[in-house]
Amino acid sequence: MAIKDTPEEWTVTATTTPFTGNKTSVRTDRVVMPDGSSVSRDYQVHPGSVAVVALDGEGRVLVLRQYRHPVRQKLWEIPAGLLDIPGENPLHAAQRELYEEAHVSAEDWRVLTDVYTTPGGCDEAVRIFLARGLSEAEGERFEVSEEEADMELARVPLAELVRGALAGELHNNCLVVGVLALTAAQGGGLDALRPADAPWPARPFEA
Repeated sequence: MAIKDTPEEWTVTATTTPFTGNKTSVRTDRVVMPDGSSVSRDYQVHPGSVAVVALDGEGRVLVLRQYRHPVRQKLWEIPAGLLDIPGENPLHAAQRELYEEAHVSAEDWRVLTDVYTTPGGCDEAVRIFLARGLSEAEGERFEVSEEEADMELARVPLAELVRGALAGELHNNCLVVGVLALTAAQGGGLDALRPADAPWPARPFEA
């Protein structure tokens, strides 16, 4: 039997949006269960995100340290950001985030993996890219603000990030998933990864 997630949509008899924020909202659906009963399900509605495992020629991954208020911690993360425009090409969004957060460009892009971050309470979908052939981006650096104004930048060996993830020292979802996926993908050759414009049913886009 093939192990594969499949689309399915149970009947929704009512929907309300009790909260609308700057970037996300909260939705309450009344959902019909298999036994015919109806229950309320609250979840965050999210535009989707992209993240980038940027791997340099020395086997190091570009990471950023940023304050995250909900968890009251400074977390080491990989460059990431929202899909600001509905239907936006996720590759273009990833290239933008790598430039804005690290002032880096990359020659080779592949899809590393696609994930739902917290499917029990949020519809956020994230496409994590692998970027190689790194170089300093041209032009002036992007002017950051708010939490990003305090960011630190480092290049860390992949093995050290894997160690930190397994030791419970690194907690950012995209970083942990990204470095473990990259480690697994190396066994089959990175050129075998999906192309950067591979379809993404969770967030359809025009190439």
